[in-house]
Amino acid sequence: MDFIFMLTRGDKTIEDCLAVYDQIAPLGLRHVGFKDVGVEFSTLVRLTERIRASGATSYMEVVSETPEACLRSAESARTLGIDRLLGGTDVESVRDILAGTATRYFPFPGFPSGHPTKLGGQPADVTAHCERFMAAGCAGADLLAFRATEAAPLELVRAARRGLGTGYLIVAGSITSRQRIAEVAAAGADAFTIGTAVFDGSYNPRKGSILSQLGDVIADCETV
Repeated sequence: MDFIFMLTRGDKTIEDCLAVYDQIAPLGLRHVGFKDVGVEFSTLVRLTERIRASGATSYMEVVSETPEACLRSAESARTLGIDRLLGGTDVESVRDILAGTATRYFPFPGFPSGHPTKLGGQPADVTAHCERFMAAGCAGADLLAFRATEAAPLELVRAARRGLGTGYLIVAGSITSRQRIAEVAAAGADAFTIGTAVFDGSYNPRKGSILSQLGDVIADCETV
């Protein structure tokens, strides 16, 4: 089970992401990402360079609300040389933008909307979307399971797993405990993201530092 640490809070990249990344670098995290909104592009350039220099896999998640903004974010991912681009729903257009690059794409199944993003759709929708993603050459899917408004989160995880086959399934958002990590792993997820729960201390309310929160997440991943 891969843990993807997102330098984000409230669905935006944190303004001090560079300083925070320097602080957490000694932990040796292998998967680190950010959103396409919250800071200037020049900051994302520097952040991507630092993630790459540390040997970690880089992620950018698209949460822009308009189709045009989402495609501009895909263009930014291409320019940055991001390893894995998450989110968005216009699969064909994004695949065209990423053609010829090494960036792997993981769209949103279901019907995401708003900011912070909520997820509409039933399990059958998620399965069908994931099947379409794999047929289009995507590497997997980025599922906002715990942002669901019409279905049980774990049912959506299982539905995505059915649709992806051997594709890589990321569960994004609202992972706040070891129990939840275990649940999404049992339902078929390959990875999960955490951002806000580390920065607001809700992963372990008894501890205060970012390093302590991350240490607990890492330890819990090793035991599920």
